[in-house]
Amino acid sequence: MAKILIVEDDQAISDLISMNLKLVGYEPIQIYDGKEAKSALESFRPDLILLDVMILGIDGFTLLEQKTFTDIPVILVTAKNMVSDKVNGLKLGADDYIVKPFEAVELLARIEAVLRRTRKTERTFTIQDTVIYLEERIATVKGEPVDLTNREFDLLTVLLTNCNLALSREKLLELAWGYDYHGDTRTVDVHITKLRKKLHLENAIKTIYKLGYRLELKK
Repeated sequence: MAKILIVEDDQAISDLISMNLKLVGYEPIQIYDGKEAKSALESFRPDLILLDVMILGIDGFTLLEQKTFTDIPVILVTAKNMVSDKVNGLKLGADDYIVKPFEAVELLARIEAVLRRTRKTERTFTIQDTVIYLEERIATVKGEPVDLTNREFDLLTVLLTNCNLALSREKLLELAWGYDYHGDTRTVDVHITKLRKKLHLENAIKTIYKLGYRLELKK
């Protein structure tokens, strides 16, 4: 799985990001200083960098101006929420920009999207006899293709890209159905039941009492 460099001088935030990355199978490396980040890249190359703007040593914008991360995708993670700051960061070469505070699922979605564009993310998942190919939108059980509706596959994709994280029914609706969907959250339960049955995932998709669901996946 992808190696992700976290350049964040607030250790609590860095630890939280690292924990969530580990849960879904990424390999995080934590650095707390801009100068240290610059030096570290001389000896190893991550697949993606999460870069705070206001960090010690050398700030994030300066690191981008100095072209420190040539050919490495960068997501700016910062409390600076002015449009001018976002535009500046993107013009300097950042691939995306996320403002604190943020939800873990939003950060993971942005990471997954950037890595997908740079072809650095694993898009095939195997759970016992079930194999899911996200890029091709194909699922098989014991080698036989399984017929899933578009919505079922959308929901499966959300569960996989946020594996090992508990997601509320409301969050699953937001991510799989879209922000403008106004249906009943019970539709999530119906689709989860279908996914469990069709893909033999009864033991993998866990019900979280009074909240929603979690897809447990060993990385």
